[in-house]
Amino acid sequence: MKYRILTFFALLALAVKPAFASLVDEKDYAAYLFVYFTGNSIDEEAIRFAVSTDGYQYWALNDNKPVIDSKVISSTGGVRDPHILRCEDGHTFYMVATDMVSANGWDSNRAMVLLKSTDLINWTHSVINIQKRYPGQEQLKRVWAPQTIYDREAGRYLVYWSMQHGSGPDIIYYAYANDDFTDLVGEPKPLFIPQDKKSCIDGDIVYKDGVYHLFYKTEGHGNGIKVATTSSLTSGRWTESPDYKQQTKEAVEGAGTFKLIGQDKYILMYDVYMNGRYQFTETSDLEHFKVIDSEVKMNFHPRHGTVMPITTAELRALTAKWGKPEGIGELQQNPVLPGFHADPEILYSNNTGRYYIYSTTDGQPGWGGWYFTAFSSADLKNWTYEGIVLDLRSPQVSWANGNAWAPAIEEKLIDGKYKYFFYYSGNPNDNSGKQIGVAVGDSPVGPFKDMGAIVTKSPAGGGQQIDVDVFTDPMSGKSYLYWGNGYMAGAELNDDMVSIKKETIKVLTPKGGSLKDYQYREAPYVFYRHGKYYFMWSVDDTGSANYHVAYGTSDSPLGKIKVAKDPIVTIQDKDKQIYGPAHNSVVRKPGTDEWYIVYHRINKNYIDKDKQPGIHREVCIDRMEFNEDGTIRRVVLTK
Repeated sequence: MKYRILTFFALLALAVKPAFASLVDEKDYAAYLFVYFTGNSIDEEAIRFAVSTDGYQYWALNDNKPVIDSKVISSTGGVRDPHILRCEDGHTFYMVATDMVSANGWDSNRAMVLLKSTDLINWTHSVINIQKRYPGQEQLKRVWAPQTIYDREAGRYLVYWSMQHGSGPDIIYYAYANDDFTDLVGEPKPLFIPQDKKSCIDGDIVYKDGVYHLFYKTEGHGNGIKVATTSSLTSGRWTESPDYKQQTKEAVEGAGTFKLIGQDKYILMYDVYMNGRYQFTETSDLEHFKVIDSEVKMNFHPRHGTVMPITTAELRALTAKWGKPEGIGELQQNPVLPGFHADPEILYSNNTGRYYIYSTTDGQPGWGGWYFTAFSSADLKNWTYEGIVLDLRSPQVSWANGNAWAPAIEEKLIDGKYKYFFYYSGNPNDNSGKQIGVAVGDSPVGPFKDMGAIVTKSPAGGGQQIDVDVFTDPMSGKSYLYWGNGYMAGAELNDDMVSIKKETIKVLTPKGGSLKDYQYREAPYVFYRHGKYYFMWSVDDTGSANYHVAYGTSDSPLGKIKVAKDPIVTIQDKDKQIYGPAHNSVVRKPGTDEWYIVYHRINKNYIDKDKQPGIHREVCIDRMEFNEDGTIRRVVLTK
């Protein structure tokens, strides 16, 4: 059983579809990955990784040694100019690189390398030798600096690179990739030819506000970076800007452009290759740039590379594989789930030995989410999406049509088999007011069979039947249900776990308090520790920065509740930009007295009222500690 005593332990804005949207929202990005090579000797012509948490200071992974063996992935034994792209699905990554050893001569290479990964650690690869792959390429001299972009008009991934044939100019060509990203489809075609018909290489395309911005190097005539724009990638209709964009008089190449996380600013960086340094510039319009070299720090010397934003989970995976650079400091811990989620319920399963989070699917106007998802973890840090467990707009639930809010779950061992009882609130088909339902399954992730509504009206004469919690008393083995917005109610469950002993229903609402401390609003939660029953609840409105958790204790699962002298458990921290941390559950590491609180907070980018803070919430986990007298210490919330 999921006793809250010795069995606990407690990681992209479109309309949510009835499946987990794996696209990564910008608010989920927490760091940057810099992919680069370091020089012109064969041991330097390899892919290396560095990471940053602010976009300005970068720290090499793997002690600045290659993270992929060039001899394995290339035909020449070396690779240069790596470019990395996150795919539209949010979790697949494409990387392309020049297949080249410069010691063989600048006109020696004919191929590029295509790589694919779903975790940034393990990569599959294929070599595309243009001269061998296509007829009529006898005069081909070089294949340089490939990159990949998603062509929104075509709905396909487009690979573009420069080629020179004979004594002609370098031209930027393109071809679409196949579905597996292992080959190119169709003949290469010119993507961009400047009006002056002179050489151009090192293309880097950025999509902003419906316009594609192509940064390119004028090879052999100025050796600087210019920009051309278009609204249709393969149309051949480009508007060229006449001025150079680099902010130095020295020769540069290898433009790389990326957006700063949560800001309306972009970085244009480039390789000042004659003196072995990189320069960073900043812009808000991709037209005017200012040097920010004084803010940039690296513990390595990169050559032509690219930067991509990554999530906390991805940063944690990269540093777990190749070591955490000393200079990067502590890694961001929260939020632990991607996307917008609220009202988290956490379960430690004795059956699977894993932890599960169930939540309100957030981001919908009017709290209009209609399904529940599950995420699982072995360590409370790295979370795996397990799918939809209950869909209120499907035949799975006959009595409700939406507003899938605030779930709770209990694991029970019945007749030698584990059963899972999933409680939730929903909007009934007759729109008569929120009700609480229950579904039953044989696994923490379902499938669940809905058993109908279990709470249909308020025992307090008002308020909503939402925010359900379930608790099994380790002292008696009896299970209890709690619920209520505007009031707190509790009742004992029958042995079947799908019906309430109506004679035990009791209104438990803590009296008094104010919005500054413990005035009850919603989200009751109960757990047991060292002879005490702890009751937790949320204060204020879920869209308020002041939304916070308060608590009291009791000698019984059904009260009476004694409010703590210092009742606040979580509350906003403006200095950390943490707002509205409430509607919680708790979990305890099995066999220890190590407790964690799982809660939601308002994403900092949506705190303004006109940005609907009440539906842009994210799930976080922090340590919850107790004083010697059993009182709960105010939780130190982490970013």
